[in-house]
Amino acid sequence: MENRKDLLIEIGTEELPPTALLRLSEAFRDAIEKQVRDNALTLTAIEPFATPRRLALLVRGLSERQPDQEVVRRGPALQAAFNADGQPSQAAIGFARSCGVQVEELEQQATDQGAWLVFRRAQPGRRTADLLLAMVEQALGALPIPKRMRWGAGDEQFVRPVHWACLVFGDEVVRGRVLGIETGRETRGHRFHAPAALTVQRATDYASLLRTSGWVEPDFAIRRAKIRGEVETLAATVSCRARIDESLLDEVVALCEWPVALLGSFSEEFLAVPPEALIETMQSNQKYFPLFDRQGRLYPGFIAVSNIDSLQPDQVRRGNERVIRPRFADAAFFWKQDLRQPLDAFLPRLDSVVFQERLGTLGEKSRRVAQGAGAMARELGLDVGLAERSALLAKCDLMTHMIFEFPGLQGVMGRHYAERSGEDVCVAAAMEEQYLPRFSGDRLPETDCGRVLALADKLDTLVGIFAIGQKPSGVKDPYALRRAALGVLRILIETPVSLDLRALLATAAAQLACKVDATRAADEVLEYSLERLKGYYQDRGIPADSVEAVLATGGTMPSDIDRRVQAVEAFRSLPEAAALAAANKRIRNILRKSGQDLGASTVSPELLVDPAERRLSARVAEATQAVAPMQARQDYTGVLKALAGLRADVDAFFDAVMVMADDDELRCNRLVLLGSVEALFLSVADISVLQ
Repeated sequence: MENRKDLLIEIGTEELPPTALLRLSEAFRDAIEKQVRDNALTLTAIEPFATPRRLALLVRGLSERQPDQEVVRRGPALQAAFNADGQPSQAAIGFARSCGVQVEELEQQATDQGAWLVFRRAQPGRRTADLLLAMVEQALGALPIPKRMRWGAGDEQFVRPVHWACLVFGDEVVRGRVLGIETGRETRGHRFHAPAALTVQRATDYASLLRTSGWVEPDFAIRRAKIRGEVETLAATVSCRARIDESLLDEVVALCEWPVALLGSFSEEFLAVPPEALIETMQSNQKYFPLFDRQGRLYPGFIAVSNIDSLQPDQVRRGNERVIRPRFADAAFFWKQDLRQPLDAFLPRLDSVVFQERLGTLGEKSRRVAQGAGAMARELGLDVGLAERSALLAKCDLMTHMIFEFPGLQGVMGRHYAERSGEDVCVAAAMEEQYLPRFSGDRLPETDCGRVLALADKLDTLVGIFAIGQKPSGVKDPYALRRAALGVLRILIETPVSLDLRALLATAAAQLACKVDATRAADEVLEYSLERLKGYYQDRGIPADSVEAVLATGGTMPSDIDRRVQAVEAFRSLPEAAALAAANKRIRNILRKSGQDLGASTVSPELLVDPAERRLSARVAEATQAVAPMQARQDYTGVLKALAGLRADVDAFFDAVMVMADDDELRCNRLVLLGSVEALFLSVADISVLQ
């Protein structure tokens, strides 16, 4: 029976970057698992541990040694290994010498491909303990660390300086050096509560030792649950709900080894400041959890998480309250200063800020976007004046004191300033909605002004940046053009807005004419955007060939493309789908190979000599008439469902009719008939590309 032990690996460091801790822990686990596999070892499970000062793993049930292996080397073929007298040749002698044996000790192996001399040797597996140091070094070297640092006089590099390395296999220390540090069985507890070294007698003692003697909860998930529970409990004591942002929670977990939640408060006078500014300060600067009352209003309090169980918790609470007060005071001052003038007073300052050297200032961009938004509003029958006003004011909040201090609030503060300036509610909402969607799955603009502004702004950026040759490449996308293109598609599809993307891009290119020639860029952006549709639909479980089938028809109105894609997906579930897709592929190949230009030819009834082709022609005529009103109302699902009824007639046609007849007129007429079948389906999608 294979012997197994538990293995503890702990790397003690200076404080690790909190936003990367969980990712590093998961990568360390995966890297060690790979090393175990690569070294032909086995394990039962891996328990990861991660705190600000350590990355650790408890590898359960690790085999104590590699399995024995048989080494087989193939030598020369038998006919080359011995001469006519049966004496070994130089080739055989040389092969035996390289294996460290005599020729007589070699074996012979015969297969269907021939017979050879072979050397077999049993190679005993190595002890796991002898492999561990190299395995750990390899795993640490594979971690996703963008920039490694050196410390001391050595050449070792890691994300932070390493202070100790604990490596215990079962109850034995694996001696050696990891990242320049001598390994041992000592770990460290909490920096303040338990600064003395702690001895790990057995690998399995690690977590309980830190919890009972080290004032450290080493399990990231347990600390996360503990913090969430304490925050929710404290919030309930003041009849509030805490806003627990998941990424902030992960960051707070990564900042604490022994978390203790504390309830703090601030003066109600600060509630006169827009709540987003206070929330931004609490979350981004202080890592606090904001509180909201039962009416959903910001409560003058917060929950902080300390990394110490203080004997004087009130003093810790007052310290946190004292830290937040000047930040809130700054926000209140900036708010008052900015409100001394209306939002449009900042408009002239946009001409002094460069958007992009070759594309001009923010002022010039705003005027271009206003033209684009106005044109869209006019086409959609919306208020052109409001659309243009929204675009002109859209970037004004970038000139305010508040955004200089809190850049993450751009758009949000623009909405507040527009409301205080007496702007139309649609204009005010557009100030914030212009940036939507900000990320995958984010909400979309809900107002007319917000939609046309978000579209016009993103299209101007896309066409302009493509025109100056800075389109995305690989992982480089400094202007977030991928996000902009997906944002345009989502607004056009999901809102929906029935506008043609090609026409929108042409308008954006025309408005950039005084800066750059963007004509070709408009075509590039169109291709780039439509290519993003495959990923967009893949995230919704729709295969790429359904999208390709629709794009093959050349449509460039995303809302219409979406209706067609949904229709193709519905069509694929029909029992006739596979046969009709194959038939359309066959039709496409026949028409292409015929080399005939059918142009606007129509079927000649007098040339329909076979009953099967007469039947198909009649069914095509019926279908054409039946689907016309469906096409008019863009009921593409209905069109394809109706066309599915052609399956039996198409199959019968191919079974009974020779398309490429010797008679020129018959052949041409049959090609025209097949072309009419194809055209019916192409009115929705090219189903011949479906797999």
